[in-house]
Amino acid sequence: MNTNTPGSVTFENVVKKYGDVTALKSLNLTIEPGTLVTLLGPSGCGKTTTLRLIAGLETATEGKVFIGGKDVTHLSATYRAVSMVFQSYALFPHMTVRQNVAYGLTVKNMPKKETHEKAEQGLEMVGLKGFGDRLPSELSGGQQQRVAVARAIVLEPEVLLLDEPLSNLDAKLRRHVREEIRQIQQELGLTAVYVTHDQEEAMAVSDRIIVMRNAEIAQEGSPHDLYERPSSAFIADFIGDANLVDCEVLNTADGGAEIAVAGQKLMVPNEAGHKGTAKMVLRPHHIRLADGGEGFAGNITYAAYLGNQIQYTLDGELGPLFAIADTTANPFTMGQNVRISFDAAEIRLVAS
Repeated sequence: MNTNTPGSVTFENVVKKYGDVTALKSLNLTIEPGTLVTLLGPSGCGKTTTLRLIAGLETATEGKVFIGGKDVTHLSATYRAVSMVFQSYALFPHMTVRQNVAYGLTVKNMPKKETHEKAEQGLEMVGLKGFGDRLPSELSGGQQQRVAVARAIVLEPEVLLLDEPLSNLDAKLRRHVREEIRQIQQELGLTAVYVTHDQEEAMAVSDRIIVMRNAEIAQEGSPHDLYERPSSAFIADFIGDANLVDCEVLNTADGGAEIAVAGQKLMVPNEAGHKGTAKMVLRPHHIRLADGGEGFAGNITYAAYLGNQIQYTLDGELGPLFAIADTTANPFTMGQNVRISFDAAEIRLVAS
């Protein structure tokens, strides 16, 4: 469907201020054509401001914004080849589904026959063929969100923007709709910029994730890179759950380190070359629990059965920990003493 060439997005030293408040601090980023890049971070980190600057809904205080190599810094939203999918769907309740999808084409004065054909193509693309005559109120939340996606893609944008598109859906439906959005993006070769605060959602759909914190980029990379090689304690904890355990780096050599933690010495990877005090990143699913043997002493302070897994909160020599274990016939119980172990090769170090 998309006859437009997907566009790149580039920010050059972009600053955005609202009075005395700096919403973005000299942001530099490049989004390659045909990729889905997620802006991820907690509330107030600057991700939505960045999206609105791409859309033309905000103007940069300093710096330049380029779409497809064209300087659009001072170009209004009307004249940018972008489409946005909103968190709230923003469908017209008095219009049919087909009329909603065709709205942007109608505004552009596209011939009626072509408008109808493109709207039907858009609905088929999102799995809603045959739903054109219904009203939005006759659709589920997930179907309404798919209508919003169809309305955006029929405009054949250079860049598709998605602002927290799944936050109004329940967990199971979110998973289904995010898979559909990713599939559509890949089939059409769209450049897409996706905003969310949900790290699982970001990891599931993204070619690349830009993690933002305090109005600037904290780290960017593929989901795998961010999870396996976090650059800070913040990234380690934000991209997947992490236990951060204080340790001391005793010796470093050949990308590894000997560390002291809770009275024991371990050899762990140390690609960043940390020295002195550091934090050991211990993922919950890497923790192994036993009722005896070697390891660190711990005590189960809470246990939650979730069907396919059991989540444990522990206290002990390593401090408070969160662990995830497969469901077993004999799970540990609250108050039970256990031994805690893990594969040292799976440990990552970050600055203290």
